Amino acid sequence: MKVLVAYMSKTGNTKKVAEAIFESISDEKEITRIEDIDSVEGYDVVFLGFPIHGEGPDKNTVRLLQKHRVQGRKVALFITHAAPEGDVSKELQEWLEKFRQAAGRANIVGLFDCQGQLAKPIKVLMSIMPNPKYRMWAKMDNSQGQPDETRLDRAQIFSQNVMGRVHDAKQAPVAEVA
Repeated sequence: MKVLVAYMSKTGNTKKVAEAIFESISDEKEITRIEDIDSVEGYDVVFLGFPIHGEGPDKNTVRLLQKHRVQGRKVALFITHAAPEGDVSKELQEWLEKFRQAAGRANIVGLFDCQGQLAKPIKVLMSIMPNPKYRMWAKMDNSQGQPDETRLDRAQIFSQNVMGRVHDAKQAPVAEVA
């Protein structure tokens, strides 16, 4: 089985998660920045990682997902964000759903999310925005030092679970038709 781990990362958060996922995969594998891949052809499983920008995927993310034609492919998404760990708010779930939608008709075999450190310039910008929600989020930010080892361990468990399911599905016996 051939696996690609590709990521988009401006602050290093998503790159750390990508590296943790990559380390835990025992199959033939490759890791690269999403911007550097030409095609996802030839890969049995593709792990794609992105940060949340502006409450969902940015335009580049959507464009890359469309460019690489992930429809019908086994895709595992991993997303980093500055929302508090364990935040199961409706908003966060909606943001994550936007990534699923951007992947179109890909066969999503898993979705992992974890907190990453909010970049200081973004935090400053949020603190002066007219929207009180963003100002409150900047004030309540508790993302320093994320993703930490616990989150990176969870990313590895996620990738092992995804690969286990993919291997099990590939080895499942085909039912004979009488």
